[in-house]
Amino acid sequence: MSYPALAARTAVVTGAASGIGEATARLLAAGGARVALLARRADRLDTLAADITAAGGRALAVTADVTDQASVDAAVLAVHDAYGPVDLVVNNAGVMLPNPVADGRIDEWNRMIDVNLTGALRVIRAFTADLVGAAAEGRTADLVNVSSIASHVVFPDYAVYAATKAALTQLSVALRTELGPLDVRVGTVEPGLTGTELAGHVDNPVLREQLDGMFTAIPALTAEDVADLVAYTVSRPRHVNLRQSVVLPTRQA
Repeated sequence: MSYPALAARTAVVTGAASGIGEATARLLAAGGARVALLARRADRLDTLAADITAAGGRALAVTADVTDQASVDAAVLAVHDAYGPVDLVVNNAGVMLPNPVADGRIDEWNRMIDVNLTGALRVIRAFTADLVGAAAEGRTADLVNVSSIASHVVFPDYAVYAATKAALTQLSVALRTELGPLDVRVGTVEPGLTGTELAGHVDNPVLREQLDGMFTAIPALTAEDVADLVAYTVSRPRHVNLRQSVVLPTRQA
């Protein structure tokens, strides 16, 4: 689907090296937006930027780690040097490491909290002034946080992952009280079962088998399905804010 309202927008997409982030970056660029691609894997970003450019779009590869404040600060400088202030931020970087809480995997807990929540906050802090400035000039300004259906639905042994996503969803709701009066839209997209690299992070063989069984039983969403919802969300008229959107495979309860 084409979204002409994206023309002349300047976007930042985190977690752009694969999955939902990559698909979102491609779709935003296809709509005419300039897109800064943020992720850790420089080779993947370079390939994506080259693909977007070859298709007639504009993209900037920026190697960045949202868990490292200095890295985020450097990314902001790179984006501003190339494109100036941005008016669209898609916080998509995330990691899913399920295990029973009783296993005490503090390393995994810290990783999920730092990427899924604190990392998102670092990016929000980095670009809020840009969004507020764009809105003050009468332009559309969007912050979209990619959360998960896990913020609402209980999945055994996914407690910490779900907690980080629930926190991100609640953060988005609360931010609307701060940014909404300044005409900055804040939205949350919460996908269900989606075919991305997240499933490959699961190292618990029992949970991996369960997840594989879900993918066998349920035709999953694609990354492009979720990207389409993100693009739709940010393409609405300036006075319309899709606050929270849940997108599920038809067969997922």
